[in-house]
Amino acid sequence: MAFRPLSWLFGLFSLDIGIDLGTANTLVNVRGKGIVINEPSWVVIDKKTRIPEKIGLQAKEMVGRTPVTHLAVRPLRDGVISEYEITKALIEYFLSKAHQQTLVPLPRPRVVIGIPSGATEVEKKAVFDAAMESGARETYLIEEPMAAALGAGLPVTDVVGSMVVDIGGGTTEVAVISMNGVVVSRSLRVAGDELDQDIITYIRNKYNLLIGERMAEQVKMTIGSAYPLPTEKTMRVRGRNLVTGLPEELEISSVEIREGLSSSLQVIVDTIKDALDEVPPEIISDLIENGICLAGGGALILGLKERLSDELNLRVWVAEDPLTCVARGAGMVLEDLERYEKLLVVLD
Repeated sequence: MAFRPLSWLFGLFSLDIGIDLGTANTLVNVRGKGIVINEPSWVVIDKKTRIPEKIGLQAKEMVGRTPVTHLAVRPLRDGVISEYEITKALIEYFLSKAHQQTLVPLPRPRVVIGIPSGATEVEKKAVFDAAMESGARETYLIEEPMAAALGAGLPVTDVVGSMVVDIGGGTTEVAVISMNGVVVSRSLRVAGDELDQDIITYIRNKYNLLIGERMAEQVKMTIGSAYPLPTEKTMRVRGRNLVTGLPEELEISSVEIREGLSSSLQVIVDTIKDALDEVPPEIISDLIENGICLAGGGALILGLKERLSDELNLRVWVAEDPLTCVARGAGMVLEDLERYEKLLVVLD
């Protein structure tokens, strides 16, 4: 029997993990298991020691309810690391939880992490270092629109043009892809968080009512829209009246929220138009046939695909389970690293 090195034995039990390290949510995709973790990217820390005490779902439940001694933070802003040590603790938590769920306690995993296409070299290095220091054996980076395209099933390795618009929590990624490479790309720091702030600002200015981030997010997901709906919706919101200082509840409509979201949504539309303006005619022909794929949480905004289709004169479709596209795409890379090696980001 031929001798095999010890590393081969570890390979049998090691984990391959794809991570969508998002501003709003972190998803973990374990090879052979699928998406095993989908939790908010929130961390509650002690203000004095800056030691994380709650992470993920438990931390998000405490947002807006923490005592004065604690602070709820999101260590990633606009898709990149703003709090290095807290991000490292966040990654450690999710890697540890992935090990627990897959009953593989010992070996360090190979990890692929999605990053915004507009990330600087310093930001890329910060993500790489945070993953390595959190216990990864090997770390690879992939641009989020490329991972989203893979996860959505687009033919990124073929001689055909594909376009993906990934609207996440912190960034909107627009990319035209062909033959393992990006032909045209845009990275825009207008996405889910900005839409939440638009809702907060609109309700404050119109009704003198201050609502929290969680309420704004709930409004966006329930009645937020980009295009007139067949049947307009209403929802009750709760907050503090800025004139009286007292609690107040009122009913708002999807028409009003659409007005509040209009400026940020128009920025996204204009960015896609700007990218299309640089696309070669041959690829435009492919896009007319194949359409534009929407991924990320923002793809679920009511009427968005109809508005984009109307303004861009192209068919627009939403990927299957758009929230998990980046995580699934990152996981696919590790399933066939040799095939997808050209898609990975090379650090300088």
